[in-house]
Amino acid sequence: MADTLTIQPKISKPALLEVKNLSCGYQNQPVFTNVNLSFPPGNMCGLVGPSGGGKSTLMKTILGLIPPWSGEVLFQGKQLKKGQSPPKVGYVPQVETVDWNFPVTAYEVVLMGRYRQRKLFSRPSKRDRRLVKEILERLNIAHVAHQSIGELSGGQQQRVFLARALVGEPDLVILDEPTSSSDLRMQHELLHLLGELNQQGLTILLSTHDLNSVASHLPWVICFNRGVVCQGEPINVFNPSNLEKTFGAEMIVVHQGDRILIASGQTSRLHQTLNQVPTSIWGSDSHL
Repeated sequence: MADTLTIQPKISKPALLEVKNLSCGYQNQPVFTNVNLSFPPGNMCGLVGPSGGGKSTLMKTILGLIPPWSGEVLFQGKQLKKGQSPPKVGYVPQVETVDWNFPVTAYEVVLMGRYRQRKLFSRPSKRDRRLVKEILERLNIAHVAHQSIGELSGGQQQRVFLARALVGEPDLVILDEPTSSSDLRMQHELLHLLGELNQQGLTILLSTHDLNSVASHLPWVICFNRGVVCQGEPINVFNPSNLEKTFGAEMIVVHQGDRILIASGQTSRLHQTLNQVPTSIWGSDSHL
């Protein structure tokens, strides 16, 4: 496996995206209330928390897919109207929400990412088609361009939807659980690719409940469970106290140099890891 890509956090610039006192819910049941967050341009941030903790709802509210109960979403300092999608933002949904039996090719899916740049009912331009071709090549999926999306591997499907988000030439890409259906190799490859895109200037926000991949690849994290618990660099934020508040379960954090390993206090797999790796440990020895 290649060395982990290290990316330095960029947090001193004016915000590209802000949410102020944002609240949202379903059928009179709040999911989160009074959330305040700021995303500077060029940052790469992970939104981590348990399933059902409101990560997807927060992202969809930012994207204008769900109207907020109250609060503001600002893009480049301008307040968005309720239901308004921020400009220059690409979105990669959870793969579980996609109908893989829909009769559409990978090329056609990526071309959909150019719709916002075209007039209603207009045909794709030469530039649209050129950009689609370029992004397919850039993500190493040009060879599957004319295959049905249902015929592709999980990693190829994920790259197709990332290509759809990128072909619109966004300033920010939001990804909802992009590694949820991936094995470890695919997770590493996708996060490494996102890191390269970030180094080229793209701002990235992704949600996940996989703490170990975040700790290895992302420079900035927000712990979220129906609200912001804490945020910062993983090495500072990922400690048993913060993670227990976020996930509602006892967590053990193991440090080996710059690496961080995280598991539930009840996970026997960590016991095996501790027998193999010299570590310094945060947490109670009584659970080892």
